[in-house]
Amino acid sequence: MHIRIINPNTTASMTATIGEAAQRVAAPGTRISATQPEHGPVSIEGHFDEAVSAVGVAETVLAGEREGGIDAYVIACFGDPGLAAARELTRAPVIGIAEAAFHVATMIATRFSVVTTLARTGIIAEHLLQSYGFAHHCRRVRAAEVPVLDLERDPDAAVQRIVEECLRAKAEDGIGAIVLGCGGMAHMRAQISETVGLPVVEGVTAAVKLAEGLVGLGLQTSKHGDLDFPRPKPFIGRYAHLGT
Repeated sequence: MHIRIINPNTTASMTATIGEAAQRVAAPGTRISATQPEHGPVSIEGHFDEAVSAVGVAETVLAGEREGGIDAYVIACFGDPGLAAARELTRAPVIGIAEAAFHVATMIATRFSVVTTLARTGIIAEHLLQSYGFAHHCRRVRAAEVPVLDLERDPDAAVQRIVEECLRAKAEDGIGAIVLGCGGMAHMRAQISETVGLPVVEGVTAAVKLAEGLVGLGLQTSKHGDLDFPRPKPFIGRYAHLGT
């Protein structure tokens, strides 16, 4: 089984960290390959960043389809940028890490809180909770106020601030689990869980296990309805390469 992890930002060191975290939880025989778009933001911290990165996600899925042999894709940004569009482009399962984390958290606790990087991206997480139908399971979306790239630049300080926010969530929110709200936190899950004393769900690793399950069940993305392949048409200008 081959799972392609797409880091929608363009920071190669974060892509490598995400890929390593994914491989650690993958079953024997599952191949993990991690990549990122050639163009786009170095981190994703708002709606504009997501809009630009979604094009890179689509291009990366199309490249994977040309390459062949990829059984599932994981979009490793907590905003799930370009998720529906990516699902149009392939029969393989495509899993966003926020959607995966929310699903898994509800299987181990009746209430959870999300601890993410910045308050502005917390609002995006709240939008996703509503659209995915998990808002009634989530007690609060909290921000550690850690810029995404600081997860790489100063990981010790970042973990400390995330743990502090998780401990506040544990004390104040009446929850049974915590969801980490950034793909760049993939390698921090075990340390944070042990320190906080609660189950901690992280979306990259959760998505890998869900992808393995879907592939094992022989389930693919439906091509009946809105997730059918895009209607053929030309694209103009810088996006001409995306047209058919």
